[in-house]
Amino acid sequence: MEAHLGAYRLLRRIGRGGMAEVYLGMRQGAFGFQRRVVVKCLHDHLCGSPDAETRFVEEAQLGSLLEHSNIVPVLDLGISGGRLFMVMEYVDGLDLKTLLAGHGALSLGLALHVGRCVSRGLAYAQALRDPGGQALGIVHRDVSPSNILIARDGSVKLADFGVAKAAGREKTRAGVVKGKYAYMSPEQVEQRELDGRSDLFSLGAVLYEAVTGERLFVGNGPLEIMEAVREAGVVGALEALRGEVSPLGPLLGRALCRGREERFADARELERALAAALIEHGSAHPEEQLGAAVAEVLGRAERAEAPGEDSHASTLESRAAEVARSLQQEESVTQHFQRAAPVDAQKLQAMPGGLATSAGSVSESSVTSRYQLRRLQGEGEGEGEE
Repeated sequence: MEAHLGAYRLLRRIGRGGMAEVYLGMRQGAFGFQRRVVVKCLHDHLCGSPDAETRFVEEAQLGSLLEHSNIVPVLDLGISGGRLFMVMEYVDGLDLKTLLAGHGALSLGLALHVGRCVSRGLAYAQALRDPGGQALGIVHRDVSPSNILIARDGSVKLADFGVAKAAGREKTRAGVVKGKYAYMSPEQVEQRELDGRSDLFSLGAVLYEAVTGERLFVGNGPLEIMEAVREAGVVGALEALRGEVSPLGPLLGRALCRGREERFADARELERALAAALIEHGSAHPEEQLGAAVAEVLGRAERAEAPGEDSHASTLESRAAEVARSLQQEESVTQHFQRAAPVDAQKLQAMPGGLATSAGSVSESSVTSRYQLRRLQGEGEGEGEE
């Protein structure tokens, strides 16, 4: 395909979800400047739906506030031909889910490094305040392997605050559970009020999977998985941690307490505990080792491609097939909106926060990953197993 949204040329569609389509794009500027980007576009049939448009804009508004080295930010929101779109920077790397599938379980040091980076990002988000000094009360609600991006240099970023809870945002509709079942907290499953400690439970489940290669909460279908999460019976699994990774058991035991008052008080406290464990049990250069693992998995994928093919394009196409399969399992429980007329720019700018740019006046690029595209395709409400 060959289409444009403002200064962006859309090269090909690489994903589609209940809320939006995702394209590989090219940012074009003066003197032949070009830069690959990822463009997330609200579906045509959702343009004009107040619910869909408001949530799409709120996602961009919240993302624009998050400026931290361990968080994937949203730096631009635009409108072209009545269609809303976000632009995110293309990052050459993997999500943690793909890394674990291609590399296997991580060493204790690498898992501690990943956990420390994610907890740093969460700590920043939890402490964020609006210009008036009011705490935003951000809860990510979807801390999971596919939302943790790792670049070739070993840097780690938490992605997709699209389903995040923050003060002033629309409340979750009754009966809707946001997040992925296997990484929810007990209070999330029970649809109780959430605070930042919910994300710490989710990160605990992710770190267990990172060092074992196995999910902590499993079952035959969503109801069994959510019941396992609700019971939070993790003692046996943590006691079974052996060898190098055994020191992680007590730390995870606290993060995964059923009662949130027994967990770490906040992400900053968890980050300090992970940092201390990394000093005692980790390697001297975990970022370099993690980057090497990412490069090794990417290298194998690139070598497996047919000779003569464009490596970048064919890799994206193979990942698009993965996205399509993933979407069949990760459909939202409630993604039904009415068809309506396209949004106009004046109405968009009247929305809370007014974060909008004209189609021809876009800001510099933003951040995501070709192996994270599945997480840019919808809101992920009540998503099933990945």
